Amino acid sequence: MQIISESVARELVSIEAAIVAVEGCFAAMAGGTARNFPVVREAIGVSDAVYGVKSGIDTGAEVLGLKAGGYWPHNLALGKTNHQSSTLLFDTKTGRASALVSANYLTGVRTGASSAIATKHLSRKDATVLGIIGTGGQSVFQLRATMAVRPLTAVHAWDLDESNLARFGETVRELGLEFRGHAEREAVLAAADIVVTATPSQAPLIDKAWVRPGTHISAMGADTRGKQELDPALVASASLFYDELEQVKTIGEFQHAFRLGMITEADLRGSIGQVIDGSLAGRRSDDEITVYDGTGVALQDLVVADLAVRLASEQGMGTSVEY
Repeated sequence: MQIISESVARELVSIEAAIVAVEGCFAAMAGGTARNFPVVREAIGVSDAVYGVKSGIDTGAEVLGLKAGGYWPHNLALGKTNHQSSTLLFDTKTGRASALVSANYLTGVRTGASSAIATKHLSRKDATVLGIIGTGGQSVFQLRATMAVRPLTAVHAWDLDESNLARFGETVRELGLEFRGHAEREAVLAAADIVVTATPSQAPLIDKAWVRPGTHISAMGADTRGKQELDPALVASASLFYDELEQVKTIGEFQHAFRLGMITEADLRGSIGQVIDGSLAGRRSDDEITVYDGTGVALQDLVVADLAVRLASEQGMGTSVEY
């Protein structure tokens, strides 16, 4: 079995390579050669943690496995990151476990890649201003991934935690971009062409009235029942795209508009994979408001883990153990 540590995964897998891998898996999902299995995600009653298991298979790429882990909100005080996860890969022909990959960094990268892929296919071609709602650990992944698909000139951001906002601003400026931190979320929406939400919120953070025509929104925070970042009226009025249909109805951003009867499956334009493979049109006009619901699917985790394993093998990195 190959063991890929956190440091090795970070060294090997770039955001650009992750975007290519995740884009391929979305296309494979749309083409029917890859599928995700039902998600297990539960509050465990210990340390206020939420634990989950995501699994799936890409028969074309011969990638099979699962990612297990979740969110431990008190970890920062222990000197660890709040998100903790590991990916286990299996040989598709024999079922034998083949690799164990530390997935903390890779989860951040694949989430940034998912959002950036949606931005690449759904935002206006002339979009250059990014808005970030939530400047925690995921925000830098979102920033770097968006920079890989659009020529950003400025970033506007909001966070409840002023220290998070200041720290994020330093990173933005180090990357050569203009930065404005805002005390009001509405100000971010007034400035941005592309908006990414990446928070654990369970109440709407963006009102329909704040969103300008032509805006693209990647809603990345909702991955559990009850989480919410967008006004359901905004969701009901926008052009809607998603990563995995069943997940957006139950644990994604769209769950609330579905529950309220404001949308049905017929109101969804389709999956980002369908846009990637050309079977579905993406943005139709410069005035259209597009929303991508990125719930996070197993195949995103599996393809970046598989990429790390392949690169480690090519470069003589990682550790091989008897199992």
